[in-house]
Amino acid sequence: MEIRRLWLMLRELPRGGSKDVMNHGDLIAGNVLVSGGRLAGVIDVGGLGPADPALDLVSAWHLLDTRPRRAFRDHLGCDELEWERGRAWAFQQAMGLVWYYHDSNAPLSRMGRRTLERVTADTPY
Repeated sequence: MEIRRLWLMLRELPRGGSKDVMNHGDLIAGNVLVSGGRLAGVIDVGGLGPADPALDLVSAWHLLDTRPRRAFRDHLGCDELEWERGRAWAFQQAMGLVWYYHDSNAPLSRMGRRTLERVTADTPY
C-alpha cells in the first residue's frame, strides 16, 4: 500500500473508550533490556506519562517480526482498534526516525525503515 494512503487511514482512527494510562512511549530496542530471551527491564523513562495505551504497542513493530508480533497480540488480547492505533503510533515514530536520524544516527534511521516495512506489510487492505 502506498505510504501516503496508509497514513491517511491510520491518522483517522478513533480513540475508542480507552482512558490514558501510564506510558513509556519509546519502546525501541535501545530502551529494553533482555536477559535469557526475556524482557528484564525498561530504561529511558524520562518521558513516562499518561497517554493512549496503544502507544506502548509500538514495540510490536519496532522489536518483533511477524510471528512473534502475532503471539504478542494474542497474549495481550488487544481489540482491532487498539492494535491499529498501536500500528499508527509505530508508523508515526518510524517516519520521524528515518529522516531525523538519517545523518546523525544511522542505526536508528535503519530501525525506522525496518519498522515502516513491518507496518506496511501488516496492512490488511
